[in-house]
Amino acid sequence: MHPASSVIVFTTLSGAGYGLLGWIGLYAAAGLLPMRPLFAVVTMLVGLGTVTVGLLSSTLHLGHPERAWRALSQWRTSWLSREGVASIVAYIPALLFGFGWVAGGALRDWLALIGPALTLCAIVTVICTAYIYRSLKPIPRWSNGWVVPNYLVLAAMTGALLLAGLARVFAVPLPGIDIAAGASVLIALGLKLGYWRSTGRAKPVSTPESATGLGAIGRVDLFEAPHTSENYLLKEMGYRIARKHAAKLRVIAVVLAFLAPLALLGAAYQWRALSLPFTVVAPLVALVGVLTERWLFFAEARHVVILYYGRRLDDPAA
Repeated sequence: MHPASSVIVFTTLSGAGYGLLGWIGLYAAAGLLPMRPLFAVVTMLVGLGTVTVGLLSSTLHLGHPERAWRALSQWRTSWLSREGVASIVAYIPALLFGFGWVAGGALRDWLALIGPALTLCAIVTVICTAYIYRSLKPIPRWSNGWVVPNYLVLAAMTGALLLAGLARVFAVPLPGIDIAAGASVLIALGLKLGYWRSTGRAKPVSTPESATGLGAIGRVDLFEAPHTSENYLLKEMGYRIARKHAAKLRVIAVVLAFLAPLALLGAAYQWRALSLPFTVVAPLVALVGVLTERWLFFAEARHVVILYYGRRLDDPAA
């Protein structure tokens, strides 16, 4: 599929924002969230800000962004619509939580009640986002059991890294946040490698032979192209990326999204005097890595429609 910048930014930033909101909801439920007004204001602004920017960027991919609200009416059948509804609903506990956290004092008990609702809404919204792609059976690389866990854990990872960095900047105690961030990085790395291994080994569910129904005769090859040049379907749904470039980008994604943040967290633990810059840089590097990973997620996915143009799903360079 053609990697649309707006959708890449949407899935990256909204995931990080919901991940951050989910973590503070858990800390509030456990009674471990520091009641520091300035820390609360900045953290909520970062969380809601990244979510809002991500959601707004997603509308740029639409032919008529002004009609985006109409998609909300199809929630019974469309995961895109469900994601839109879930994202709007999530603002309710988020805003109530933010008000109670900034006000502090007697509202601490309120946070313990609203925190789990905030975390649940964040998780549900990320799942709906993942299912927008997971539900598309004509795109084998997306109709894959690894997609939803990857989206969830990447959101948890970037959210935990952001929260760890913010906690270090404001010098507030958040027990176990560095460990949670490091663990989520390792889990996310394992799931990403598992996804790539799964898609790399999977045999094509559809071939030119099955698409045309001529498989019983033998191998089907295109005799003559239906177009003298690439059309919209091939450019949008048959995007091609060379194997060598995909391999290089995977290495870049692994290094920036996972290995570098993990090394920075380890360095922050080893050299306490430099823990602030290390912990602050970690989420920024991770977000660049996730942007690269998301670009690959779209670029390597191919729609079965390309079979009718003589291409094969298992050959990205075809």
